[in-house]
Amino acid sequence: MNATDRGNTVRMACIQTCAGLDVSANLDRISDLIAQAAHAGAEFVATPEMSNVIDPDRARLSSKVGEQHEDHAVRRFAGLARQHDIDLLAGSLALKTADGRLVNRSILFGRNGAIVARYDKIHMFDVDLPGGESYRESRNYRPGKNLVVAAAARTLIGLSICYDVRFPGLYRALAQAGATILTVPAAFTVPTGEAHWEVLLRARAIETGCFVIAPAQAGTHESGRKTYGHSMIVAPWGEILAEAGVETGIVVADADMNDVIEARRRIPALQHDRDFKEPGDRLRAAS
Repeated sequence: MNATDRGNTVRMACIQTCAGLDVSANLDRISDLIAQAAHAGAEFVATPEMSNVIDPDRARLSSKVGEQHEDHAVRRFAGLARQHDIDLLAGSLALKTADGRLVNRSILFGRNGAIVARYDKIHMFDVDLPGGESYRESRNYRPGKNLVVAAAARTLIGLSICYDVRFPGLYRALAQAGATILTVPAAFTVPTGEAHWEVLLRARAIETGCFVIAPAQAGTHESGRKTYGHSMIVAPWGEILAEAGVETGIVVADADMNDVIEARRRIPALQHDRDFKEPGDRLRAAS
């Protein structure tokens, strides 16, 4: 399918990789996969959370990344978007801020390599899991505050990252702001991935009448972390259009934007919000 044949259809691709401790090596692997996706005709390509590096050591991580305007990975992604003439989402990158803190940031690049939008992950994954796994993202990363919808791939795209997927109000707001594609780049743990990954992604698609594209990290990383994989593209009615397994690679699917219109026509839930009182208000009213 070439550009003149696409009409209202966007060919999308998820990149699935297993990031290690070496930024340059990670970017080399991702570059090869992006080239494969572009060769398959994808015009919108998305990479996973922490595409540049997965390193739990904060001091070591900080030494490997820069601020957005100077970071090597940002420049590399901009060049890949230009080279392949694609809209490209760096699902997320660990980056520094001017005050030296870190952010977990999605950056959307246009076909000319310019930055179209950026989104800092809002919800921090602070949790102790069965089996001894423990995560404290808020120790390392400054949370974002802003909802982001941006124009790319001839439509509007709503940005999110990984743990955000458990907060449906964010996605409802993105859809009501005009998004037709929701991005969920992730590095899901294996236990939570097996239990919840698919159902959460399908639920976010069904609730909003949006396409969901969720590129994921997969496998055992150099740091010892294990991620679930199963990158996925989901249609507005909840059908899984494409799904990876646990190996690195790409998945590609065609997203017909007319499906968004039809899903929202059949279930116009985005138009049916009503005010309601919190339980505390009812209790106070009754007392």
